[in-house]
Amino acid sequence: MKCALACFLTLAAVSALPSPVQAGELYGGVYDHAVDTPFTLETRERGADLQLGYRFAPVIPVARIEPYVFGSVNTADGGTDFVGAGVSRKFSLGPVYVRPGVGLVLHDAPALRADPDTGVRTDLGSRVLFEPEVALGLALLPRVSVEASWVHISNARLFNSQQNPGIDMIGVRANVKL
Repeated sequence: MKCALACFLTLAAVSALPSPVQAGELYGGVYDHAVDTPFTLETRERGADLQLGYRFAPVIPVARIEPYVFGSVNTADGGTDFVGAGVSRKFSLGPVYVRPGVGLVLHDAPALRADPDTGVRTDLGSRVLFEPEVALGLALLPRVSVEASWVHISNARLFNSQQNPGIDMIGVRANVKL
């Protein structure tokens, strides 16, 4: 599954490369998987996530809302991999900026999973999850920036009112404008 996901992400990234007139931004990063935050419950997942994505040029130039596609592969056995799409907006404060975003992801975690010690369900409750994120970035060069980012995936109890442990990832990513 991980090889198939990696191949899909590579193919998606290459096929998403636009002509120079429509150029966007390629990004990739490394994240700590299943970080303990107030937004999640223990899932017993571990490892690191390798993320690769592409931000398209703004769809409405005045609003500067940028659609994106991305995928995340977890390095640990049994860890959750996912692919997704969403929109983000960059708010610049000189070379420093904040980039909030929101999207949907499709993941490969088990449909039913429980903590063996407590019996508490730790599955994610639905195959499709919401993906809010926020990044704090720094422009290093006109076409290169780095970001510290938080990515959260959960169903917000909308798809399954009984189940929503969620997973948080915190890491760094590099961005290259094409």
